[in-house]
Amino acid sequence: MLVFLKRFERFLIQVLMIMMALVLLLATVDLGWTIIKDISQPLYLILSVDQLLELFGLFMLVIIGIELLETIMKTYLTQGIPHYEVVLSVAIIAIARKVIILDIKETSSLSLVGIASIILALTVGYYFMKKTE
Repeated sequence: MLVFLKRFERFLIQVLMIMMALVLLLATVDLGWTIIKDISQPLYLILSVDQLLELFGLFMLVIIGIELLETIMKTYLTQGIPHYEVVLSVAIIAIARKVIILDIKETSSLSLVGIASIILALTVGYYFMKKTE
């Protein structure tokens, strides 16, 4: 029974990898379309700050997706990396994306304190995780 469950788990992981690859392909196509659409508007090849932030956000989203796909392959197929390391790594990348596309003028000070707290907690957690290895 345990062998069957392991095979089933491996099958589900492979299906998830295929779906993640499809989502990454679609996100990359969407990113390309957005770039073409933005640079073909009047004032050709000049992007506004809002357009740049949107593009950076889409780039980071694709990068996070690639990281997730690689994480699935490393963690669940090779079983070489502990799951908590993967979760912390992806969380750090996700919060970095949030900080990169953050509009400070529109964000409340309480939200900035919250984001800073999350960054601090993830950093301390990552430090202790690496220290124990």
